[in-house]
Amino acid sequence: MNENGKKRREWVKTAAIIFLSVMLVLTFFSNTIMNYSLPEVATQYVESGTITAKIRGSGVVESGNPYNVEVSESRKVSQVAVKVGDQVEKDAVLMYLEDAESTELKEAKTQLDSLKAEYDRAIVAADTSANIVNRVENGNVTSTESKVAQIDAYNSRIDALQNNIDAYNNRIAEIDAALGKLGDGSTDTSAEQQAVNYAQGELTKATSWIETANQKLEAAKGVLEAVNSAVQGAQDNVAACQKAYEDANAKHVALITRQNSLNKKVEDGGTLTEAEQNELTLLEGSISAAAQEVTAAQEALGNAQVALENANASVETDRADAQKKINEAQAEYDNALTAKTTWEGKLADAQRNLANKQAGVSGGGEREALNNEKADLTLSLNKATTEKTDVEKELTDLLAGFTKEVDLSALLTKIADQEKLVKELTDKSVGATITAPVAGTVTTLNVVAGESTAPGTPVAVLQPAGKGFSLSFSVTNEQAKRLSVGDVADLVNAWRYDDLKVTLANIKPDTSEPGQKKLLTFDVDGDVTAGQTLNVSVGQKSANYDLIVPNSAIREDNNGKFILIVESKPGPLNTRYIATRVDVEVLASDDTQSAISAALYGYEFVITTSTKPVEAGKQVRLAEN
Repeated sequence: MNENGKKRREWVKTAAIIFLSVMLVLTFFSNTIMNYSLPEVATQYVESGTITAKIRGSGVVESGNPYNVEVSESRKVSQVAVKVGDQVEKDAVLMYLEDAESTELKEAKTQLDSLKAEYDRAIVAADTSANIVNRVENGNVTSTESKVAQIDAYNSRIDALQNNIDAYNNRIAEIDAALGKLGDGSTDTSAEQQAVNYAQGELTKATSWIETANQKLEAAKGVLEAVNSAVQGAQDNVAACQKAYEDANAKHVALITRQNSLNKKVEDGGTLTEAEQNELTLLEGSISAAAQEVTAAQEALGNAQVALENANASVETDRADAQKKINEAQAEYDNALTAKTTWEGKLADAQRNLANKQAGVSGGGEREALNNEKADLTLSLNKATTEKTDVEKELTDLLAGFTKEVDLSALLTKIADQEKLVKELTDKSVGATITAPVAGTVTTLNVVAGESTAPGTPVAVLQPAGKGFSLSFSVTNEQAKRLSVGDVADLVNAWRYDDLKVTLANIKPDTSEPGQKKLLTFDVDGDVTAGQTLNVSVGQKSANYDLIVPNSAIREDNNGKFILIVESKPGPLNTRYIATRVDVEVLASDDTQSAISAALYGYEFVITTSTKPVEAGKQVRLAEN
């Protein structure tokens, strides 16, 4: 019995040990599996320290208000007188140009020749009179007020004549109606009617003859005007050549005078500046080119004088022939006018005879009086109609003359402007330089000796004296929130720069990364040049704080900003770690850390990252170091 009882107790003891061991193993594996299912978090101590809430960046200094030096011609550069970084005064020589006609000068001369040819064609046109040409060339063009007055006068005459014509036609219609009421006689009036018809036909021929004779007369006058214009053109050409010769000679003398002045300065023991030495070197070629211009102008003047002599030699014969044709045409025109007047009278007589013959029938004296009145009215009607036609033609010619006057005047203005341009470009073709339009610093040179300038393309860029520089770089939107316009930036390696100030001038969206970044633009004042790279930092100054955490530890929800710290709680087998929320206020930040105000003692473990989302009050496991 005792033996059995002892065995039973041993068995119970063994079973209990086995049960406790199994429970211990299961508990251990249960905690281990649960731990591996928890979020793994990385932590860092809450520490005290210094925060420098500054934003750093670098940018290339650019001219704040650059001045582009441009030329209007294509010219080859013979020498560049400055280099990048040089300080220059206003009108200082930047570059010397070779003595040569520019492309623009050649094109201007071609355009001038084209305008002169167009003017000559307009002068010799059939509808251009010498009076119009003389008025235009003497500057006596008809004023607008005078034109309007003349046109109004012609229109008034035409209206008055038309009123007379209407009155004559109305009265003739009334006479015809009255004659109709008197009835038709039986007297034979065929002979008288035939005479009326014949006279009417001859009057029509005379009227047509007047038109033909007038055209011949105008053509003959045109020939005479052309003869006179040819001589005038030769005289104008001589005057133009004379002026060109005088200008070329004056230019040649001026260059020689300048050369003598510089040589005398050297002979007197003076020292030439670099610009004067360059000018003296270029003057030799300039004087040679000017001498060639004088020779060419003198030759052109001689040719023009010969042309004028030839025109004068032939003008008398041509003028006599032209005048003879004018006289013949005038005589024919006068004869036509006489014939027209004669046949108008004969027509009136024939109409009167016809009316008188018709008056021999019933109606007697009344019919005769009506027919006589009708004959007189018809004659007046014919004269008024002819006069109106002549006045309308005169008005048409007047308007054509005004148009021609305006066209010629516009052409002369264009020619004068083009001649001025050619002269300006010609003056620049010898001894030309490119000078500084403003005082400042040379920041860019776009051409070297031997290269050609291009119209509209800057040959150099100047930073005007007194104008500032700028630089810019991009930052994140969060960084931009910590800055304000007017913040003064610090220079990295400030000891390298003398009296240099960098101030934040503008914060705007960066168009290269819209919505993502901001572009900071700074004003740079002091001893600096365009193209220089500056490294700057901008923002709040450094300060000491009791509580500093990594930026990655700062979280935010609807209730504000907070951090999660790790609190430890002992367990039966191991320590458990619980994420605990702590509300914070961010006092300052830099690119990696933030200073906070919170209910902390310091040196707590703050969660910076986790493998899974972490919530306050939930258990976590620490990352193994």
